[in-house]
Parts: sequence; structure tokens; C-alpha cells
Amino acid sequence: MAMVKTSPRELVSVPPEWSITQLMRVLKAALDGDGPALAFGPSKFQQVNPDIAVVIPTSGSTGAPKEVALSAMALRASARAAHQFIGAKPLDRWSLLLPINHIAGVNVLVRALELNSEVIDLRKSMDYLDADFTSIVPTQLYRAINGEKELLAHLQKMKTVLVGGSATSELLKKDAQANGIHVVTTYGMSEMSGGCIYNNQPLAGVDVEIDSIGRIALKGPMQATTYLGDAETWQMNKLNDWFLTSDLGKIVEGKLFVEGRIDDQIISGGEKISLTVLEEILTEKFPTSSFMACAVTDPEWGQALCLASKTILNQAEIKEFLRVRLGAYAVPKYFLDEVEFPFTTIGKPDRLTLAKKFERSYK
Repeated sequence: MAMVKTSPRELVSVPPEWSITQLMRVLKAALDGDGPALAFGPSKFQQVNPDIAVVIPTSGSTGAPKEVALSAMALRASARAAHQFIGAKPLDRWSLLLPINHIAGVNVLVRALELNSEVIDLRKSMDYLDADFTSIVPTQLYRAINGEKELLAHLQKMKTVLVGGSATSELLKKDAQANGIHVVTTYGMSEMSGGCIYNNQPLAGVDVEIDSIGRIALKGPMQATTYLGDAETWQMNKLNDWFLTSDLGKIVEGKLFVEGRIDDQIISGGEKISLTVLEEILTEKFPTSSFMACAVTDPEWGQALCLASKTILNQAEIKEFLRVRLGAYAVPKYFLDEVEFPFTTIGKPDRLTLAKKFERSYK
């Protein structure tokens, strides 16, 4: 009978200078239990429980930093479910286009280990060797279609390109299809070992429920173990075996549709407004423009809705459209034209940074 390890396990932060070959060797040892656990970012801890293989930093919806602890079992369950969905076979190759301080980047490495194949490391290289699969964020897909020809050619040769980290617009998906890129959208978070919903469908072993306030709850074998040093917060986000996300959604004919984050909702003049839904409605109506919404503190409205665009907007037309479509409460109080949208490193809208731009402009 195998001995169960009970003593603490060493936790080592991954140095940025490690080569992909060295990184893959040490990650394999971490997953096999033959080496230290790996932190893919700065960590306050030097030891973890023996079942923890990987630690991922994440800020969560409140911006408070957390360290998500993942077992080898969870990471492998995630990789195998993903491969089952996309039809990956042994020796199929993944290219790495994402930073490894996020779960999506780490997943590429784990998947390659599961397939016993190499990783084409493109984080700092422009040597776009052929690969079968990759994982990117919508911003990278947009740039490939709109000018980055080498990246576009790389994606066009893929069997499947996973796109996640933030919502992928219908227009961008259509553009990808028109350019010969086979896109599969993903939804998930570090607490579920990354994407666990592909093209709105739960991966094998994943269950989804919507709670009484519309919040998405997830369950599956790829769920994380805890937050290091903060088991209390972990338990606050759990209900029995379910992980309670910070996202709102609905289930239609077995498919999950994400409708925005709880923290993407603002209350302006007593009315709830989903910033994500607002952006999607505007993009559908005005497909040649792009939008990002946020809110600033306002003495009259509590939170004042703000709308930024990369182009010059017809503000009167925007206001009238939203007034008719959603109601007067959804009409932005402030506008900024020709704005370069701020994003996090994983491609999510950085609404706090955008709000600061509005505050500076309307002081």
C-alpha cells in the first residue's frame, strides 16, 4: 500500500529566466509529486500542503490578492477535459502566447505534458513554428485579424484556438471565422483551473447552476483546493461542493451564457446597470465603433455611468438609442472619445484605470 505524504511540501517561485525546457521539467516533477510545488508569481509562503502542486496569483473581484492552490489532480482533470472537447491527440503541439503568471498560460504547459509534446514558446519570440492548438485572449485575436500578419498566419494553421479571459464579441468571432480561424470560446477562472466552459458548454465532469441572484456556481474535478493562508475567504466562496463565482449568467437549453460580473454592475440613480451588457448592446448597434464603460462616484447619481470609445461618437445618437432601448437611466453622464482602452495583462477591461481617466477629464 502506497504511503500517503503528510509533511509540508516546499513551494518555489518560478524565476523568469527559466527556459521552457527547464520549466516543463520542473512542472512535471511538481505534478508527479517528485519535486517542489511551483508558485507562478510572488508568494508569501515557502511551504504548502503535500497535495498542492501549483499556486496561481489572482486578484479576484475585489482586487484583494489571493493565491489559488491547485492539486495535480485538478490540473490534469482540466487538461484532459479540454483535450476531450477539442479532440487533441498525443504529440499534438501547443503554442504559448500567454504569460505564465495566469492560469491560462500554465494550462498550456500542463496540456503539453499530458500529450507528451513540446511547447512552442512565443512569449518573447516571433518564431511562429506550426502548432495544433493555442490559447489567447480576445485582444490578441483582434490584433491578429487587424494587422499582425505573422500571428494571423500562426492562428490560421491551428486545429483550434481557445479564446478566453474576457468576453469575445460576436463580431470578433465572425471576423475570426471569415479569416479561417477555428475559435472555441472559454469561460472559467483560476479557482476552476481555468476554462471549464467551452462554447457555452460545460466540459466533461463540470456542473453549472445559477443561484437566486443570478450568480454562476460551478462544480467539477478541476476545482482548486483553497486560497493559501485564507481558508476563510475560500469557504465564503463555497457552498458545499460548489464554487460561487462573481459572474452573472443564465442557462438556456443546457448552455451557459455569461451576462457580466457582479462587480460590473453599477447602481446609478437607484437603477442597476450591467456595464458588460451595455457594451454588447452598443457594439451590436454600432459595429464600427468599440466601447468600454465604467462608473465614477457622483453626488447626484451615486455612481455616474461613463462611456469611452476609440472613435469619435455621435453622442446624441448614442443617448437616444440607449434611452429607447434600456431607459433614461442607461444614458451615460460622461463621454470620452478616441481613448486607448486599458486592459489587464490577461486582456480583461481595466475599468478602474478608465474611471481615473474620466475623473481627470471632468474635474
